[in-house]
Amino acid sequence: MLTLKILFWALLFIVFYAYIGYGILLFVLVRLKRLFRRKKSNIDSAYEPEVTLFVAAYNEKDYVDAKIQNSLGLDYPQEKLKHVWVTDGSNDGTPDLLRKYEGVEVYHLDARGGKIGAMNRGMQFVETPIVIFSDGNTMLGKESVRRIVNLFADPKVGCVSGEKRIYSKDKDAAAGAGEGLYWKYESTLKKWDAELYSVVGAAGELFAIRTELFQEVERDTLLDDFIISLRVAQKGYTIQYDPEAYAIESASADVKEELKRKIRISAGGIQSVVRLRSLLNFFKFGTLSFQYISHRVLRWTLAPLALLLLIPINFVLAWNEGFKSSGLFSILFALQLLFYGASLLGWYLENRSIKVKLLFVPYYFFIMNLSVFLGFRRYIKGNQSVNWERAKRAN
Repeated sequence: MLTLKILFWALLFIVFYAYIGYGILLFVLVRLKRLFRRKKSNIDSAYEPEVTLFVAAYNEKDYVDAKIQNSLGLDYPQEKLKHVWVTDGSNDGTPDLLRKYEGVEVYHLDARGGKIGAMNRGMQFVETPIVIFSDGNTMLGKESVRRIVNLFADPKVGCVSGEKRIYSKDKDAAAGAGEGLYWKYESTLKKWDAELYSVVGAAGELFAIRTELFQEVERDTLLDDFIISLRVAQKGYTIQYDPEAYAIESASADVKEELKRKIRISAGGIQSVVRLRSLLNFFKFGTLSFQYISHRVLRWTLAPLALLLLIPINFVLAWNEGFKSSGLFSILFALQLLFYGASLLGWYLENRSIKVKLLFVPYYFFIMNLSVFLGFRRYIKGNQSVNWERAKRAN
């Protein structure tokens, strides 16, 4: 039983650290750094290099007009803001609609090669020192481009990540409630990551790199934003973050759609851990390795496995001490049952279209970890397509 107890506490620590403990430790480290760091010099507001707003799109006809109007209304000199759209495989009229707008460069191929194929091909047309990637169905905050560009005034910055925001409604479904809360927490961690040293991965809805640092990505890559940004970090540059540079979109229509998206992300996350394995070397990458493992690797590997193993191990320990004894392991097992019971109730209410946000949080957390197992299976089988398979969004 001693071995089982040690294993139980080790697994519980992994889960706690991956989802909560790292955030606490990060907060402490950032506070300590603030005590000793020198005051940052003000960024030169006159820094206005030419920038390309790059959109790789597949069948985005319904969003084109709103996206272009949004792009043209951004607070940045329009003569210095280039607009490039790559529409590989689009067959809904997206390219023709885009060509009606003056100043928008459209590069189309009938063949559908996935988002990363479009990005690799489209980068040859980017001539500005900074390129900002954005999705066709997301709207950008008015000052987003300017705020991103300002961070590049520091020559040590090679990539800047914006914030993904989710439209919030008082009666969101499980996907909206859970996804919105998750991204608020993630945004806080990114802010502290950047302050400590570097963000570990950019949000594909809005991120930018120095054009010269782009290197062609393998065509079967699932998380292009993650791979591109961390390969920039591997070269010795930092990834910075500004929560006021944001892209906003609707939440997934329901948890089924969100699960589909999460499975793809999880499969891509495992693929990324394999391809970026050199980042696990603390001796070479130091703080970046610490942040990468703590914030990303554990969530895509050990933490979901630990959650699964905790159930039978906790059951055995609770059985051994007697369920009616109100011992520590009995209480912990009861809490596990309560959590998964709340997740099941959240699923039931979601299917009944009954909105109880408090129950949607454990449900979303469960779905998020379930997707890791499903994503791992998909990665092992190698049957995850690189082509766009956009999740349906809530109205």
